[in-house]
Amino acid sequence: MASNTDSATQRTPLPPQRARWSTSLIFFLNGIVVATWATRIPAVQAKLALSTGVLGIALLGTAVGALTAMNLAGYLAARFGSRRVTLIASICLYVMLPLLALAATLPILVGTLVLFGASNGSMDVAMNAQGVAVERHYGRPILNSFHACWSLGGLVGALAGGLVASHSSALWPHFLGVALLCAILTLSVARSLLPATAEAQEAAVAFARPSRAILALGLVAFCVVLGEGAMADWSAIYLNGTLRTGAGLAAAGYAAFSVVMALGRGVGDQLTLRLGAGAMMQLGGLVAALGLTLALVVTWIPLALLGFGLVGAGFSVVFPLTLSAAGRVSTQAASTAIAAVATCGYAGFLVGPPVIGFMADALSLRVALGVVVLLSLCAAVCARTVRTAGGGNKPSSHSHVDGAPEPSQLRLPA
Repeated sequence: MASNTDSATQRTPLPPQRARWSTSLIFFLNGIVVATWATRIPAVQAKLALSTGVLGIALLGTAVGALTAMNLAGYLAARFGSRRVTLIASICLYVMLPLLALAATLPILVGTLVLFGASNGSMDVAMNAQGVAVERHYGRPILNSFHACWSLGGLVGALAGGLVASHSSALWPHFLGVALLCAILTLSVARSLLPATAEAQEAAVAFARPSRAILALGLVAFCVVLGEGAMADWSAIYLNGTLRTGAGLAAAGYAAFSVVMALGRGVGDQLTLRLGAGAMMQLGGLVAALGLTLALVVTWIPLALLGFGLVGAGFSVVFPLTLSAAGRVSTQAASTAIAAVATCGYAGFLVGPPVIGFMADALSLRVALGVVVLLSLCAAVCARTVRTAGGGNKPSSHSHVDGAPEPSQLRLPA
């Protein structure tokens, strides 16, 4: 009788809860590090006496490093497992943070930013691959909860960074303290992450020609992340310059966007379980388009702020769902498919804000931001290819068998 119980336990193990909490912590720590750097950029600019233009060029090093490393990280995660790559990339990121404080010249700063961006891009791909593996073992959508932890980490890092900056504290001890704390916490949960043997990639190939599914997901990621970058760079300028809100109130637009996005990611998994990934992605694109249209059409400030909040609600779930789908639908290993889609998204974040700036100069900022409305609608149209997976999906041998359907799968129409 005991042997029958043991065999049943082997067939239906409990969900890897420790892996979920550990992965959530990794996302949270990454958000802290990124926000810590972002809040102290003015201090670095003042230290090296950089003009705004030169600083902008230097910051491109972060994007160049990330775009260069993402696909390599995907391959390494497929080869050696996402846990190993996540841990190595995270430690590299934590090492790079205090080194940024020591950069004494512009060339050293640019080189360090390239390495910082490469570490962050690698960690981004690997931790999302780990998140998709954990999600697969749960048998229900949970990836949005990881991205909610990233948003929460960003909020904590920004608040702490702002507090430290308000006291004119030196960069080196601030960055070193954050790096050491994050490294200790990461190493403390290292053994709780899923190993390579639990990622169910034995039959997958490392690289393959992108399928129509991956291309569609990449386009959705490009549209949505471009929109996120536009909100970060241009929402305050639009409110202050076009609606004349004043500098203080202008910041409320991005604040509304960010807060509602974090809340949306907090409830996104439950809604996805009810409505399905396809419906959620379509709904997200439509809500974002509606919200930004409201913000661009009305002149009453409260309604404009409501519009920016709706954009955050719409965008909140779409990018995590594209990564989740990418990890499940390709003949490639999950990590390399995730890397391809994440690279498309990062490309949108990189090219979007300057393109909007050029269009604003030629036409107007209101017209330029209207492009984001069109891209949100484009994301909703592409999301029609996503269907809620039914009973046809076979759970992995490690999955928790609780009657819940597998997470959504992207299927192309006939």
